[in-house]
Amino acid sequence: MSVPFIDFTEQNKMIRAGVDRGFAQVIAKASFIMGPEVRKFEEEFAAYCGVKHAVGVNSGTDALYLALAALGVGEGDEVILPTYTFIATALCVSYTGAKVKFVDIDEVSYNMDPAQLDKAITPRTKVIIPVHLYGQTADMDEILAIAASRHVAVLEDACQAHGTRYKGRRSGSMGNAGCFSFYPTKGLGAWGDGGMVVTGDDKVAYMVRMLRDYGRTDRYAHKFKGHNSRLDTLQAVVLSEKIGYLDRWNDMRKHVAGCYARHLAGTGVILPAVRPDREHVFQTYAVRLENRARVMEHLTAKGITALIHYPIPVHLQEAYADAGFKAGDFPVSEKVCGDILSLPMFPHMTEDQVMEVARAVKEVL
Repeated sequence: MSVPFIDFTEQNKMIRAGVDRGFAQVIAKASFIMGPEVRKFEEEFAAYCGVKHAVGVNSGTDALYLALAALGVGEGDEVILPTYTFIATALCVSYTGAKVKFVDIDEVSYNMDPAQLDKAITPRTKVIIPVHLYGQTADMDEILAIAASRHVAVLEDACQAHGTRYKGRRSGSMGNAGCFSFYPTKGLGAWGDGGMVVTGDDKVAYMVRMLRDYGRTDRYAHKFKGHNSRLDTLQAVVLSEKIGYLDRWNDMRKHVAGCYARHLAGTGVILPAVRPDREHVFQTYAVRLENRARVMEHLTAKGITALIHYPIPVHLQEAYADAGFKAGDFPVSEKVCGDILSLPMFPHMTEDQVMEVARAVKEVL
């Protein structure tokens, strides 16, 4: 049995009729740019996250960049983030002209280690970016307490954590602002690119709204040097149709994760750890194991797709060679990069598919 890494066929069947109706309305009105459907989805997503404002932009990358700009980050500032993340988290800091400052991760959750954070803060630190990796939030109480004591802002990278909760609070709602990606493979994914900044801060929301649309106050009046980064109206239709299913789909992901835990028990595979005070929505089902290359080769031969998120920590990427980091600087991240493996995961994955993946893994181990 072949098993794809992601299969959204069933999801698309569930939403197709509603999306078709929404598309037809947009086409009839020709409201392709900043149509009323964008504002509708922004209001729905703000309510879902439990925040005052949600501002749609064209990608998760731009969400992070524009949020940093709205928080006043620029040349001479430092922004702290984990080195174990997708490179976009770091690139957004570089786009502002600020300096990227990395910290290591906790080996159990793969998120920012608060014990490393306080030591990394300097008088030039402007923002801390905890990344809610794989669908589970970072240790936000500790991070927020450190940030408050040092008068530093917190920007949540929730691009992999749609709908997850930390002590009852939704991801994205705890810091000064939170950022989401609607890349098609996300728990809440568009049929193209899209992103969102959520915040309870009126000023941050105002700035992001201005910055995403050329910094204009009127059609040809521009207050700031802004950007062209608007959420597409057609993508807003798709997302608005999907958001009502998000909690159900997250529960289905949790069920799949439970199946994996049963079928991989006793194999020596290190399974994802779920902290007792928070949810894990398993955007990615990442395990750690020996002989990763052999396991991947065997899975591929069986028609099973597995990926590595992520094989190289950001501080060792060639793009950041000028920052002067070397192997050994962040040992936990480097260790995890060496044996992490993402197994197939999607809401409608069947237990038979999980068993097929588990069986193939066991055949190697």
